[in-house]
Amino acid sequence: MSEITGEHIAELVEAVKTLSARVETLENRLEQFHPTGKVPDDVLLAISAACAAYLGHRAKVKQVHLRRHTTWAKQGRSDVQHSHRITHAPRMFR
Repeated sequence: MSEITGEHIAELVEAVKTLSARVETLENRLEQFHPTGKVPDDVLLAISAACAAYLGHRAKVKQVHLRRHTTWAKQGRSDVQHSHRITHAPRMFR
């Protein structure tokens, strides 16, 4: 096994600096989409209106979380695709 030299440590330090700079750049780009990390007021207003329309009366929206995952959309598509009844019998008598 080779020994750890000053050159190896210098390479590792340089790699960490490079990766840190890349992470900072990506974080800055991400903040362009949601600068404050909060849900925008117009989105909260739309959610409140949808809740009021569904419930039939004014309701308080207590929590709204900003999600970056597409799990909700995937689950919705899966529900729609699996909601149709597929018959494997011949359709001769219909």
